[in-house]
Amino acid sequence: MIETEDMEFAPRVISPENTTEDSDIELTLRPQTLHEYIGQEKVKENLAIYIEAAKRRGEPLDHVLLYGPPGLGKTTLSGIIAHELGVNLRVTTGPAIEKPGDLVSLLTSLSDNDVLFIDEIHRLSRAVEEILYPALEDRVIDIIIGKGPAARSIRMDLRPFTLIGATTRAGQLSAPLRDRFGVIQRLELYTKEQLTDIVRRSAMILGIPCETDGAAEIAGRARGTPRIANRLLKRVRDFADVMGDGRITRQIASIALSRLEIDALGLDSLDRRMLEMIIRGYGGGPVGLETLASAIGEESVTIEDVCEPFLMQLGFLGRTPRGRCATRLAYEHLGFAVPDNAPADDGQMRFGDSEG
Repeated sequence: MIETEDMEFAPRVISPENTTEDSDIELTLRPQTLHEYIGQEKVKENLAIYIEAAKRRGEPLDHVLLYGPPGLGKTTLSGIIAHELGVNLRVTTGPAIEKPGDLVSLLTSLSDNDVLFIDEIHRLSRAVEEILYPALEDRVIDIIIGKGPAARSIRMDLRPFTLIGATTRAGQLSAPLRDRFGVIQRLELYTKEQLTDIVRRSAMILGIPCETDGAAEIAGRARGTPRIANRLLKRVRDFADVMGDGRITRQIASIALSRLEIDALGLDSLDRRMLEMIIRGYGGGPVGLETLASAIGEESVTIEDVCEPFLMQLGFLGRTPRGRCATRLAYEHLGFAVPDNAPADDGQMRFGDSEG
């Protein structure tokens, strides 16, 4: 069982957040070139042009901002960009850069045209951001030496470099920082067909016998996210080894994922509890985020960042100024009788303002 009311802090198999286990396997599975990278066709086409233009001019690539839900391959794409440019890649995260001096050390250690990748860039402190502005715009940093009346500012030139920032919350980036990125690309959730190809590729690299139907079964329940698909592949392999002959078939995959409480559309026990609470406890909604979080014993940020985007994409959940509502599709999927006043998923409720 993934998650119960008594184990509300247990990790979810279908969480798109990175784990230590994911990091180990992703290092093995990461593609090295744009040609090997599956999906995100529009992003790849644009990046290929920008990279080729930069190489022909002998200049660094414009600073790049990649945003979208977690687990879609932003870190992988940054590595591919550096590889395609033929330069070094330095990787860090926003929370790891605690002081302006940490950023100064990173920037001054870069060679010509190197790529600096900052994950979770929206979590940079204000003081660090202030150092980053002139570095991105003029390739200089201002260092304050001394204190009090004797303090003086020294401007230091930087070598040409490219900053790649990644974030799951583009709206939390300050306008001055966002405006300094010349290339801004959004990564979208993957289709079932694309995820099937990713699962088959991962299975081949890991030496896991996997039939196309088995890969498709895993892909259909991976919530449009490669990280989840690769994680499910490893869990299904365990069932295939113990309950079968080691080969992942549609039947084995279906049994394994059902045991993990992941249904045919990728909903797990938390998703279903959330929808059932809206339907049974609040008559289908609307219900406020904090109220809903308290009712099911979860953090509101978990609901907002992990559950809601996928449920809204499926058309199961609507957000209105008054709160969250379950749609007719949600009633039907969970097997509830659909009331006359249940909202249809007409696309109008998905992106409305939500109640705090």
